Amino acid sequence: MFENHKFIAFETIVIREIRRFSRIWLQTLVPPAITIGLYFVIFGNLVGRRIGEMDGFQYMEFIVPGLIMMAVIQNSYSNVVSSFFSHKFQRSVEELLVSPIPNYVILMGFVVGGMARGLAVGAIVTTMSLFFADLSIQSFPITIAVVLMTSVVFSLAGFINAVFADSFDDISIIPTFVLTPLIYLGGVFYSIQMLPPFWQVVSSLNPIFYMVNTFRYGILGSSDIDVYWAFMIMGVFILVLYISCIWLLRHGTGIRN
Repeated sequence: MFENHKFIAFETIVIREIRRFSRIWLQTLVPPAITIGLYFVIFGNLVGRRIGEMDGFQYMEFIVPGLIMMAVIQNSYSNVVSSFFSHKFQRSVEELLVSPIPNYVILMGFVVGGMARGLAVGAIVTTMSLFFADLSIQSFPITIAVVLMTSVVFSLAGFINAVFADSFDDISIIPTFVLTPLIYLGGVFYSIQMLPPFWQVVSSLNPIFYMVNTFRYGILGSSDIDVYWAFMIMGVFILVLYISCIWLLRHGTGIRN
């Protein structure tokens, strides 16, 4: 249990983060929903009609889980990286670090804020998907668990990006040159069974591949991988990233210059 002052600090950071992105919802919530909506129309309806079925499902039904995860990943990451870097840029983060608030409370506040935005956009995209495909969730526990763990992973990753960023340009390099390729090569639009053996092995090294397929299993009941193995991988990523974030905060890396 949090002590009272720690809980107040945590609650304050979370509320501030939620207000931050909800106040400008036309920039933070609507654009990603419109982008994913275009994927539904172009890839799902137009291209999907020519493709037909994939893994026994209509192409639209197959790509919906991946597109939802794409929205969660991108927005969880971008919220934390932009928010924490803004605090660094304005030097207001120094006030947090000198306050009697443990590093893990500060980190959890930013992570939960990132999760809130990622899950909010994910909920909007999920609602939109109901107009394009008939979805019936096969396993609520798996679906909820994987989307929560994924948003935690990329909120923590966004925090690390913000810590090392020296300019606003630096917070867009990783999403553009690392995150986006990993998402597109993570099985969002195709089944790994379609790939040659070599590329199947390469895909198995992509953590997003496990997240997308586990989420697809929760919704459709079909996956290219063992979902329990995928949960173990996500758990390891959360642990490693969390420890890394706490270490960076403790040593003031990128902050106390």
